[in-house]
Order: sequence, then structure tokens, then C-alpha cells
Amino acid sequence: MTGPYRGSCLCGVVRFEIDAFLPQAAHCHCSMCRKFHGAAYATIASVVRANFHWVAGVDALTRFTAANGTTRTFCRHCGSSLTFFSPRAPAEEIEIALGTMDVDVPVEPSAHIFVGSAANWTVFNDGLPQYEERRGSAKTNR
Repeated sequence: MTGPYRGSCLCGVVRFEIDAFLPQAAHCHCSMCRKFHGAAYATIASVVRANFHWVAGVDALTRFTAANGTTRTFCRHCGSSLTFFSPRAPAEEIEIALGTMDVDVPVEPSAHIFVGSAANWTVFNDGLPQYEERRGSAKTNR
């Protein structure tokens, strides 16, 4: 598969394209992702910023920066979670909420991260490695 890979918010006002993904994607169970997505976890993938392009709706973007410095970008009309910028990630990378993609993408989640914050009702049965925090932290099995 070759890009561009297209994505959008729920109302369709904000649209973006991605030329290429970095290879790793994950299910993030941190409390901020759970609250921001309203779900047990957020499935995210990383992209080099130069490979990410806003196509429409830039004026509809709103940002929220959490206490830990992570900035989350979302559509101010429909609230769709779109991108994340983490101060702990390389500056040239941006994380994408994979649920916003309009087409199939060439990455699959390969881990559960921040499972130390997972909701107590989360069921892990896919066999993927589980990390208490980010990749490289202590592994766990829930």
C-alpha cells in the first residue's frame, strides 16, 4: 500500500493525508486517552511530521495541552480526536488516532501500552505484549 492515506473527523470538516506511517502502532490505555476517546483505549500510530498534511478544516482545529505536556488536537465542531504531540516523543513525530482513518492503513497495533492505567473492565485476549507504561517499561499480563 502506498499513500496518501486519508483521514477525517466525524463531521468531515477536518481532513488530512499521510504519506507514510512509522512501523509501530499501539493500543494506549492511559487515563487521558481513555477520557479523550471515551473508550477503553486509543489506538494510535506515529508519523513523521513531514509525511502528515492537513487538507481541509485547519481553522476548525482546537488543541488541549494536558498537565504532562501532551497536546491533543481535535475538531471543534464534532470533537473528534485527531493528533497527539508528546514532549517525550521525538519532535519530528506526530501520533494519529487510527480510528479517524478513512482508508486501510499499513500498520497494526503490536502492543498495549500504559496498561497500569487500564480500566478494570478491560479484557486483554489478543496476545499482544502489555507494558505497564510505554514500550520498554515493565511487561505485565492482565
